[in-house]
Amino acid sequence: MKTVLSTSDAPAAIGPYSQGIRAGNLIITSGQIPVDPKTGLVPDGIEAQTRQAMQNVLAVLAEAGATADNIIKTTVFLRDMNDFAAMNGVYATFFTAAPPARSAVEVARLPKDCPIEIEAIAVL
Repeated sequence: MKTVLSTSDAPAAIGPYSQGIRAGNLIITSGQIPVDPKTGLVPDGIEAQTRQAMQNVLAVLAEAGATADNIIKTTVFLRDMNDFAAMNGVYATFFTAAPPARSAVEVARLPKDCPIEIEAIAVL
């Protein structure tokens, strides 16, 4: 049995997918790009973009009653691996103890030509 997660605190899905799914105690978010759900704009700079993408991930998780502490795995997609250090500095602020497993990969292109997308798996 699965439950669709949907919140106005994260960007609306731009295709045939859900912002997130809860199946039992498992929560999986779709990739979250750094679009501010209130303005529809992408902030300037990889630091602000990382922060916004993470806030969007956390908004989806919150719909299932989860927080950053529940995340067990993330995947960070970067358009330019040269942004890794700056992304990593902001990303680290979301996980003060026992950070989750993570993959970070460089990709050719992301939705809306964003420079970053982050997805997460969490468990309650």
